[in-house]
Amino acid sequence: MNQPATEGKEEWDYVTVRKDAHMFWWLYYATNPCKNFTELPLVMWLQGGPGGSSTGFGNFVEIGPLDSDLKPRNTTWLQSASLLFVDNPVGTGFSYVNGSGKYTKNLDMVASDMMVLLKTFFNSHREFQTIPFYIFSESYGGKMAAGIGLELHKAIQQGSIQCNFAGVALGDSWISPIDSVLSWGPYLYSMSLLDDQGLAKVSSIAEQVLNAISSEKYKEATQLWGKAELVIEQNTDGVNFYNILTKNTPMSAKESSLEFTQSHLGHLYQHHLRYLHQDALSQLMNGPIRKKLKIIPEDYSWGAQATNVFLYMEEDFMKPVINIVDELLEVGVNVTVYNGQLDLIVDTMGQESWIQKLKWPQLSKFSQLKWKALYSDPKSSETSAFVKSYENLTFYWILKAGHMVPSDQGVMALKMLRMVTGQE
Repeated sequence: MNQPATEGKEEWDYVTVRKDAHMFWWLYYATNPCKNFTELPLVMWLQGGPGGSSTGFGNFVEIGPLDSDLKPRNTTWLQSASLLFVDNPVGTGFSYVNGSGKYTKNLDMVASDMMVLLKTFFNSHREFQTIPFYIFSESYGGKMAAGIGLELHKAIQQGSIQCNFAGVALGDSWISPIDSVLSWGPYLYSMSLLDDQGLAKVSSIAEQVLNAISSEKYKEATQLWGKAELVIEQNTDGVNFYNILTKNTPMSAKESSLEFTQSHLGHLYQHHLRYLHQDALSQLMNGPIRKKLKIIPEDYSWGAQATNVFLYMEEDFMKPVINIVDELLEVGVNVTVYNGQLDLIVDTMGQESWIQKLKWPQLSKFSQLKWKALYSDPKSSETSAFVKSYENLTFYWILKAGHMVPSDQGVMALKMLRMVTGQE
């Protein structure tokens, strides 16, 4: 039997993906007591935002070996996979650019930067070239994972990247923004978080977002999306977009107006990126973690460019990528979609809507299947999730989880990882 990998082997580095654009990655080798890392898959995790840090949030709040108090996490995915956290797009987390002209503006740029990183990574880590490689993602990371997955498939076909690409998993992902926005009202109404009047107001602004997208005014759509969130907050007593059963403490009006007068996207930044850069996490990343890593430039702090990442992607933010998911299915890439029941920002109703828009020839067969209940505790009759799978498309409905599925339901998320990667 192979010797298990030594506890906690890890590596990290920068890749210059374009001139003055530097992307940071952090690799943890799997630590399974019975299996060497070579017998387990490699999973790359992509965070949302755009501008949310995978080496920070995904690592310390969701699936990495330690939590944000640096205590061991019982449900770390390292038990079943090696983990590669990448701060992308450039400017996210510890990734940085010298000069504003270097930020990515659209999904094509995001994917082409990632191809440079993956090529470099697999060339210098030949031991991972034959190991099944999966891209798992969350939120806007799902949109990026779809685009990156398709480019990676092409690069492998062309022989420019050596890698055993096994599939993408799109978690609570921003694949079709309008399908999310149109379902916000009905979802909140059905959960007793809107009354008739509130529903009418939310539906009215959702229609405006739809009109902007239909006429391909994507920047305007992003701004209206921000307005729609405000309308929801005003009519639901400040529901938490990430988990409708929990409550955010809103920032004081003075603090938010001072901090965000520079940009009409201030509200969106406050809502989404600040959530991924909570103060305690920022202190951890800019304190002990930075000291440990030793390669972070002195004049640069973790998350410092996140607002700019969001701003430069504003035009791209509301564009749908259902067609990319169709292409992935068509070329035979395994696609997993998973969603938390209590997520509002990317609610499950919206995900089901865009799935029905796929042109994939097997869609009707997928839709006709009866879903199957899953239990994370074999001794309990409590349902943890439902799953439906046909050929290379699988959908997981994760119960009692919000937007950050592994944070809310760690045991079920780990079970799902094992199912997706063929370990159970």
